[in-house]
Amino acid sequence: MDLEARAHSEHPDELRLWLRLLTCTQLIEKEVRNSLREQFATTLPRFDLMSQLERSPEGLKMNELSRRMMVTGGNVTGITDQLVAEELVERVNVEGDRRAWRVRLTTRGRALFNEMAHQHEAWIVEAFAGLAPKEITQLHKLLGKVKQHTHPQTNTETETE
Repeated sequence: MDLEARAHSEHPDELRLWLRLLTCTQLIEKEVRNSLREQFATTLPRFDLMSQLERSPEGLKMNELSRRMMVTGGNVTGITDQLVAEELVERVNVEGDRRAWRVRLTTRGRALFNEMAHQHEAWIVEAFAGLAPKEITQLHKLLGKVKQHTHPQTNTETETE
């Protein structure tokens, strides 16, 4: 039973909408997880870590990775250790701090991530294939309004593009 099935007609429309959003997110995420495992023999957390590193070519300290991924340092360390062993990321010294390491993608890791990211984009596009382009634009704008209401400090200027 998915989360949406818990809602009843007597519940507020807002609650039913929230549960539908959550259900859709979980269903799409499940497809992405399965596809990453089947096509690349990897996991979503590994993909997420590599994604963070791809955005920061100079690399990130472990605590920065942990903060960005919103997971514990232990989780980041475990994933990083695996990726280092596979020569997809490397640890480099942080100048002026003997205790800190910066983690960055290797050339091989960057090439693999680019391949995964391209495929990931195709999976997401396919997940929304049931919507017309105009509906996607409308839904994006509406969710931007929810985001702005929930977090007024968030810049939503790019939300309408």
